[in-house]
Amino acid sequence: MIVAHFYDVESGRKELHERGSSLAHQNFKIPIPRDGSVADLLEEAQRPDRRFAAVICESIERVARRTYFGTKIEYELEQAGVALCTADEPIITGPRAKRATPTLTRRVKQAVSEWYVLQMLELSWDGFVEHVSQGWNVGKPPYGYRAEKVPHPVPARRAEGRTKHRLIPDPLRASAVTHIFQLRGLDKLGYDAIADRLNLDLVAYPPPEPTRPDVALGRWSGSAVREILRNPKYTGYQVWNRRAMKKGGRYNDPRDWVWSPRPAHEPLVTKELFDAVSTVGRKRQGSRSAHGANAHPATKRSYVLRSYVYCDICDRRMFGKTRHQIAYYACQPDPNEHRDQPWFPDHPKSLWIREQILVTSIARFFATRIFRPDRHNHLTAALRAAQSASGSGDRTANERAAPKRAISAIGQRQARLNPTLAGGFGDGEADGLDRGQEKQFREAIRREHSTVGAQREQLAEQLAHLRAPNQGVRPTDIAAPLNALPHLDVDLSLVPEEIQRRLYSAFGLEVRYCRPREELTLRVTIPGCLADGLLSAAREPGPWNKKSGARTIFPFPEHAAADKHDRSV
Repeated sequence: MIVAHFYDVESGRKELHERGSSLAHQNFKIPIPRDGSVADLLEEAQRPDRRFAAVICESIERVARRTYFGTKIEYELEQAGVALCTADEPIITGPRAKRATPTLTRRVKQAVSEWYVLQMLELSWDGFVEHVSQGWNVGKPPYGYRAEKVPHPVPARRAEGRTKHRLIPDPLRASAVTHIFQLRGLDKLGYDAIADRLNLDLVAYPPPEPTRPDVALGRWSGSAVREILRNPKYTGYQVWNRRAMKKGGRYNDPRDWVWSPRPAHEPLVTKELFDAVSTVGRKRQGSRSAHGANAHPATKRSYVLRSYVYCDICDRRMFGKTRHQIAYYACQPDPNEHRDQPWFPDHPKSLWIREQILVTSIARFFATRIFRPDRHNHLTAALRAAQSASGSGDRTANERAAPKRAISAIGQRQARLNPTLAGGFGDGEADGLDRGQEKQFREAIRREHSTVGAQREQLAEQLAHLRAPNQGVRPTDIAAPLNALPHLDVDLSLVPEEIQRRLYSAFGLEVRYCRPREELTLRVTIPGCLADGLLSAAREPGPWNKKSGARTIFPFPEHAAADKHDRSV
């Protein structure tokens, strides 16, 4: 008689401890009562008061879709004295019953079942890869796109009314996607800060509509912004396998993503901007976007250079501190967390630098090297100094020297072999050698000559592929983005904090303080699309002109963001 029913509805390929842990069986109207999962069955089989003496299943491959788990369940039941029977096999429970052939049959059926699952998974994977390679979209169109339905290319599917779809820009939402990437890439805003900007005008930037209307917020959220910024489909390429939906929807490693070989639809952002945005989070992690003081009740002031200053020794962000009403930026390693780092022994217990020194240096840097007419002269001098310090020409010469020496040695070796091959043996050299031995010796020399010749050709090819001495970046290579910037007479130390931070974010300012050398290194990046960000910052009220106090409007149109090349100065 049947005394209990144990079953799962999850995949038979799951780990045993994961099977039966959900309540998915309640979503089905199964008329058979459920006393537990497979894990509960194994647990009760170990108890002396178990309700059953044997277990029967439909077929052995239904126990698990992996041979290992199927045999493991069978073994554990056998060790507990419980027979595992199947409805499509003879019932064998006697201790002396012949089990060799039934066991072989079971293992073959289990192997075939596992092979079938693996083959279906591989065929499905190949089908999705081909689907993506042809540019078809998988799943719901991302925000900013609409689905353009196309009749199915397979005639049989097309006859059934099946369709595929490609992505086309949504005229109402596409501009919102571009604006989100600009806010992240130029202003370096966080997800919540971008959402707050978009919520100021929900007509121009309609919020996303989720699949379930009952969970719609009716506004932008930080998570919605994050999903857009992480989606590479906005670059025009079709991408699949970004998320492991069977593992909670976590993101897969980008190396496992499947990309179409070429753009499949109209892009909303450039690939360069998408790559730049993907690095913003690592640089500003733990730093808020907004200017001014934070919301902590003990906060008394704000720091204009927050998140821009780094310690050159440990490569960590320096934080603001105030002592005797003077603002500093400090770096103080924690021995409990950093004692194992290679830089810790050489790092001072605490190092500080005044904010006024940094602000003055940055203002002078922008005034002389970014906004003044003679900025090209400064750039040329800096590039020449950097190339001279790098010694790239000497390094390349060393790389080419070794193959050249080897080629010369091989040439000398061939020169020694040539007379022997051309003139034969000299007097006395062939004594004791018959004609056959002489022929073998000559063939050996010929093979050696051919071998070293092949080595010489290989080295010559390797030498040809070695790059020529690096000429470095020329000032003319970055003249276009530098020329797009206006000429201004400006002292940034007089500019309001909000505008300063927007300008620094637009330029990607990075300040590195080296305490051992008492040296500051300032780095900015001039992207081709920086014009819009600068123009937007210039429209904010504030004393931009040092002499007159009047605001300066940048003398170039809003569409001047045509250059897509990023250059570092």
